[in-house]
Amino acid sequence: MSTSIRVSDDTKQMLQSLKRDDETFDELLERLAQSEQPIDIGAWSEEDADRAREAVKHSRESFE
Repeated sequence: MSTSIRVSDDTKQMLQSLKRDDETFDELLERLAQSEQPIDIGAWSEEDADRAREAVKHSRESFE
């Protein structure tokens, strides 16, 4: 069975840059779909989350 998927020229170029020489677009999309890891909500400890919040705060302050 075959299905066509329409993508913009920009998207095709991005996919082409990710595609391995010995890989079809179908294989590329399968690889990308399988490698995508779901977000594990609450994966950070409270301490890690606090450090991340502080890092973001300091980063934002540096642009002011």
